[in-house]
Parts: sequence; C-alpha cells; structure tokens
Amino acid sequence: MNHSEIYLADEAATLALGANIAQQFPSSGIIKLQGDLGAGKTTLVRGLLRELGYQGTVKSPTYTLVEPYDLINRTIYHFDLYRLADPEELEYMGIRDYLDQDALCILEWPDKGGAYIPKADLQITLQQHLAGRTAYLEYT
Repeated sequence: MNHSEIYLADEAATLALGANIAQQFPSSGIIKLQGDLGAGKTTLVRGLLRELGYQGTVKSPTYTLVEPYDLINRTIYHFDLYRLADPEELEYMGIRDYLDQDALCILEWPDKGGAYIPKADLQITLQQHLAGRTAYLEYT
C-alpha cells in the first residue's frame, strides 16, 4: 500500500488534486471518497471530470445515488451513498452492472454500501484542517 497526505489550501488545490487523480486512472477503477459533509468530495470529483474534458455541471448525486458521465472513450459513475437506508438497495439498483463495466466508479460515503462495495484502488479521506483541508490518499 502507498499512503500520502496532501494539504489543500483552497478549492483550486482540491480541483488540482482531482485533475491529478484523473491522470492516474486512464480507464477503469474504484475510488472511495470519505469525509464529512462539506469536506470537498464533490469538488474533487469536479476537478477530475474537468481534467477529462467534461464541461457540464457536476453536483453530488445525493438523491439519485448515481450520476453517469459519458466522456469520449470512457464512462465515469459518481455515486453518493449518503442517503442509502440499507446496503441491499444497491442490489436493487444494479450496482454490479455499474462496477463490472470498464468504467471509473467514484463513491462518496462508501461505508454505507457495506459488502456490496468492493475494495478500492484508491481511498481518499478529506478532513477540514486549518483554513483548508487535508487529503489522505491510500492506494491499494
């Protein structure tokens, strides 16, 4: 496992980290994002998507659970499991179909998915720190 810790002073630094992560996942993978509400998870996803050429609005899929992004030659699924009442709901929505594709799956609040969520290629934990936040990255 490879660990790193990065201080993110502002939104621009969070967007830049997302862009950097986009370069590390040229096709598929699973990224788990953890952190309190307002920690910058969706901002990080926005930076990742912008790096890959997506220009539309990026919002947290809190009510829809998943937001698909079909980009040139790749698909990204952004999940937000915050409002998930029971991990079994993921089975009903066809979570395996999303995860089994050649796509990058980014999951906010992954712990709420229980055993339905496989091991991550990268786990990122964002925490408020001083005037910004700290990102803890763990590659598996």
